[in-house]
Amino acid sequence: MADISRVPFLCHLRGRPTSYIRHLRGTEVAHEGVGQVFWYRPRTAVISEVPVDDRELAVLFHARTSDFQDVAVQATVTYRIADPALAAARIDFGIDPELGGWREKPLDQLAGLITETAQQYASDLLARAPLTAALAEGVPEIRARVTDGLRTDTRLVQTGIAVAGVRVVAVRPAPEVEKALTTPTREQIQSEADRATYGRRALAVEQERRIAENELQSKIELAVRAERLVTQEGANEQRRMTEQAAAAGIAAEAEARRARTAASAQAERVRIEAAARAEAVRLVGQAEADAEAARVASVTGLDTSAMVALAVRDLADHLPSIGALTITPDMLTELLSRLAHTGQQQP
Repeated sequence: MADISRVPFLCHLRGRPTSYIRHLRGTEVAHEGVGQVFWYRPRTAVISEVPVDDRELAVLFHARTSDFQDVAVQATVTYRIADPALAAARIDFGIDPELGGWREKPLDQLAGLITETAQQYASDLLARAPLTAALAEGVPEIRARVTDGLRTDTRLVQTGIAVAGVRVVAVRPAPEVEKALTTPTREQIQSEADRATYGRRALAVEQERRIAENELQSKIELAVRAERLVTQEGANEQRRMTEQAAAAGIAAEAEARRARTAASAQAERVRIEAAARAEAVRLVGQAEADAEAARVASVTGLDTSAMVALAVRDLADHLPSIGALTITPDMLTELLSRLAHTGQQQP
């Protein structure tokens, strides 16, 4: 609304760029136009303020289809006052010259006029269409029909109203009818949802089966590999034992060969030592025999007294130490007899 300030006996009006102001002084037009600023006497001034900006009007009305079903149409009409002077002449846009407010409700009158006109054109269209067609294809047809009807309506044109556009938000049936109409679709959606649920469950079961089969196949493969591993380890162990046995046999044979060689060497050494000892014994015996022969040869031809003396000496060499010796004639006779007998036996 316009801004009005007062001083004694005068008022000052400052309009807005989207408001058309018409100031009448008596029967004459004193000021007229958009964005007016002027002084005036409130006692003699008649002022009208008409908005010229685009305005949105929410429209909600009911209509009946060809099959006698009630539907609710929700739309929005964008309009503006294209001829404010004509609108001010047809509708009371007068404001209080001192307070600045509209004396009547001109915008409500315009809203009622536009709503009734839109309802008339929409009802004519819906009355020739069944409910299903109205719900399925009613929105674009209603929008086109209401837009064309409002733009060409004689009353709106003569009032200076221009319709910029119409938006039909929804065409809705009665709640119980809407519930009945949505039931098959809801049931179908529920059936599809159940089918999808069962499909997911079946898929889950199939996936679980595949997973179980994969796990079983993996276990079988692992068992086969374990069996191969055990077999290979047994073969490796057998090969290792065979190689160890062969190595032990070779070592034993080498040790036996070394033992035989050592035994042969030891036997040869013993034989050589025995031969050496036998040869030494033989040589010693030969030496002793030669010595004895030499000794016998040395005493051969000696007289009896010399032989007795030698015998006594030898006997003395083999007898233990004697402190005192008594020789009787009998002993001497017997000793000489033995020495004579011994000398006869030697060649």
